[in-house]
Amino acid sequence: QGLILEANLKAATLFDCSRGALVKQRISNFIFAPDQDIYYLHRKQLLATGTPQSFELRILNNNGPLSWVNVTATIEKDIEGVAFLRMVMTDIRESKKSEQVLRTSEERYRNLFNSIDEGFCVIEMIYDNETPIDYRFLEVNPSFEKQTGLHEATGKRIIELAPDFDNFWIDVYSKVALTGEPIRTTNETKNLNRWFDVYAFRVGGADSLKVAIIFNNITERKLADAERNRVDNILQDYTCDLERATAIAEKATLVAEKANLAKSDFLSSMSHELRTPLSAILGFAQLLEAGTPPPTEQQKRNLDQILRAGWYLLDLINEILDLALIESGKLSLSLEAVALANVLRDCQTMIEPQAEKLAIKVDFIDIDSPHFVHADRTRLKQILINLLSNAIKYNKLEGSVTVRCITQPLERIRICITDTGEGLSAEQIAQLFQPFNRLGQENNAVEGTGIGLVMTKRLIELMGGEIGLESQVGKGSVFWVDMHLTTEQPIDCTATTAPCAHEKPHAATQTLLYVEDNPANLMLIEDIVAHRSNIRLLTALDGISGVALARTAQPDVILMDINLPGINGLQALKILATDPTTAHIPVIALSAHAIPSDIQKGLQAGFFCYLTKPIKINEFMETLDMALEYTQQR
Repeated sequence: QGLILEANLKAATLFDCSRGALVKQRISNFIFAPDQDIYYLHRKQLLATGTPQSFELRILNNNGPLSWVNVTATIEKDIEGVAFLRMVMTDIRESKKSEQVLRTSEERYRNLFNSIDEGFCVIEMIYDNETPIDYRFLEVNPSFEKQTGLHEATGKRIIELAPDFDNFWIDVYSKVALTGEPIRTTNETKNLNRWFDVYAFRVGGADSLKVAIIFNNITERKLADAERNRVDNILQDYTCDLERATAIAEKATLVAEKANLAKSDFLSSMSHELRTPLSAILGFAQLLEAGTPPPTEQQKRNLDQILRAGWYLLDLINEILDLALIESGKLSLSLEAVALANVLRDCQTMIEPQAEKLAIKVDFIDIDSPHFVHADRTRLKQILINLLSNAIKYNKLEGSVTVRCITQPLERIRICITDTGEGLSAEQIAQLFQPFNRLGQENNAVEGTGIGLVMTKRLIELMGGEIGLESQVGKGSVFWVDMHLTTEQPIDCTATTAPCAHEKPHAATQTLLYVEDNPANLMLIEDIVAHRSNIRLLTALDGISGVALARTAQPDVILMDINLPGINGLQALKILATDPTTAHIPVIALSAHAIPSDIQKGLQAGFFCYLTKPIKINEFMETLDMALEYTQQR
């Protein structure tokens, strides 16, 4: 029955179970199925002849993996004639692994030997009564014949097979066999006009006189060397000229980078300086427009001109600043998964009033598909609004604009904006993305800066996208934007703990502290707040006095400029936030620093909101009401 009667500790280890668990089990349960025949064949011979048997088996242990063992089996009989099979097993897994490694190595060597392009041969010396008489090829690879033209060289003498190569082979062999050191050399067989690149080394141990030679026919290379040397001399002259030109170009690049950085810094500084007076111009103009009594028709017309020019100037400042940030590499984008349908619906809501004024029909077709793109949500909306606004502004009266999304290969989606305008010529298309180039529309009644499309192109490329257009004169244009799709899901950012900005302020009187050093800005906020009887305004001209007044007066909300004498607004905010008596007061930043990084820095510092100058009075009051309401709920 093949039952196991006894097992020692080593056997239990081989089978990965206890000795008790082995007893009374069939030995066949532990033998790998393909090796069962080997076991039964040797057991049959043992029982028939009584001669000990030795063989190899693969056995299964308790966890399943195979183990190789060498088995020595003998037979014993007790006094009653019952036969007992005694199996002594030796673990040979490591030797089997070594055999496999050796076989793999031999196979790899043989494959390499037969496949390499270089010629390969092994040469040994032939002796007659311990006297060397000749040399012969012990082994050659297929490339040997291609390189030398010698056929069936294995086992043949060099002198009879290759008399023309005689000196070449023997010379290389002698150098290696005598010294035992490998050599690398280039040999010429002058009678055959061939050149060989040779590497030779001893094989078979320190006492062996067998030499392996790896060689490559480099005749064509040698013939080309002379020509190459001639060409190299010519190229060397050109290289010197190129190095001089490269040095000049690098210097010019450095100068250009410095100039670009200086331009960006200048534009940023000018943006801040222009926003400060522009804030007063637009602010007081808005107050006059909404004043009591209302302005006359003549005054209203004049105010409209002031406001239109002021907002246009602000748009120009913003676009120039954005362009400067991009060119200097300082514009930071927040790339994330964005639901394209949500962005398009927001754009539709924002653009429809402009379209209605010009009787332009806007159709958004199949925009509710669940596509997500990898983009900066704010900048993507800016791109689409710019394209939609252009499609409306430069359309014909009672024309149409169509928006549709088309999936593209390679996980991309194309947003197409089609208009029925006058279209563009090939010459105009070539100049389309040049800054301040309005393609002859400068004298048109349609307002524009000539920067919007340049910004759009730069922004979409920063997000890994692409923009293009197709246009026919007299028929209209199709602007398209390609974006990368993503499988990521957008983060839900709709929840907020701040109160609604449109809620009405409480009737109870609340205190607003405004810290500002510019008299015009102070006067503007005083005039705005003067229309709200429930708000009491306190002012401070610098950060230090602002902090002191906040501690004593305990205002409900603080309005803080950033660029202040003494300590700036960020430093003042830090002092207020660390003081238990003022830490609870929401602080709103109101600053002419409008660079996105400045806004982000301010919000990270702890400002309740960050408003940029010039302000829109309605938006300013909504933000102020939101902060006052927040104070009431604390």
